[in-house]
Amino acid sequence: MLLQYFLNTNVHQSNSLRLLIGDTMVNIAVLVKQVPDTNSKIQIAGDRVDLSSVKMDISPYDEFAVENALQHKDSSGGTVTAITLGGPGADKVLKGVKALGVDNIVRLDYDGFMDSNGLQSVLANEISSGGYDVVYCGKSAADTGAGSTGPGIAERLGWSSVSNIIDIKFENGLTVTSPAEGGNAIISVTLPAVVSCDKGATKVRKSNVKGIMMAKKAQVEVKSVSPPDASITIVSHVMPPAKPAGKKFEGGASAETVAQLLRDEANVI
Repeated sequence: MLLQYFLNTNVHQSNSLRLLIGDTMVNIAVLVKQVPDTNSKIQIAGDRVDLSSVKMDISPYDEFAVENALQHKDSSGGTVTAITLGGPGADKVLKGVKALGVDNIVRLDYDGFMDSNGLQSVLANEISSGGYDVVYCGKSAADTGAGSTGPGIAERLGWSSVSNIIDIKFENGLTVTSPAEGGNAIISVTLPAVVSCDKGATKVRKSNVKGIMMAKKAQVEVKSVSPPDASITIVSHVMPPAKPAGKKFEGGASAETVAQLLRDEANVI
């Protein structure tokens, strides 16, 4: 028994040394954004969108970014920090991802309009100062659809950037899958990197009661930011023009007319 204990102790010490010397724990950031619920009806008050009565939620593609960040941690160890930019109302999104297993939640405190240059600049500064190895984000936000945040941050940091990622393997670094003409591209990614996530086959985990209760007590780390001067100005918001009423045709005699409309008006044939 003494010999067995001695051998087990040596194995434990060996594993500890390997963890301290050979393994590198990954410092992971995931960007999340609070946006209007995609089923909400948007209203214009004066010349601005009125969000006062609109339900707010996490941007859908960010859910896949969170899941990939947590899978990276599950595979390689380390910590996951969720970062958002906004006012106190955005804490709800951070508490939501905390309930899923994110370790730290950070809000960059800014409750006004910020253009893409300002947003990417303050996020890049936070990522640089936080010493992160990899950043996950959604491929685009549901409210703007620009898709520029991930690549823009990577450019500012001088990091690798991959977009529209539908699958990730974490063995021996990162190997990602992205749609390409004629199929999918399999890409080996060198860290540090920014990974912009699409849905693909990713199934996001659900929070349990214990996670939700712990998240309610979690402390949001709030940081002030000073974005650069805006390079664009929003003049006004307007609703898109109403769609014209549809046209209905019956009988074979209408086939020629329908074909012409599909060609000349709908531009589908």
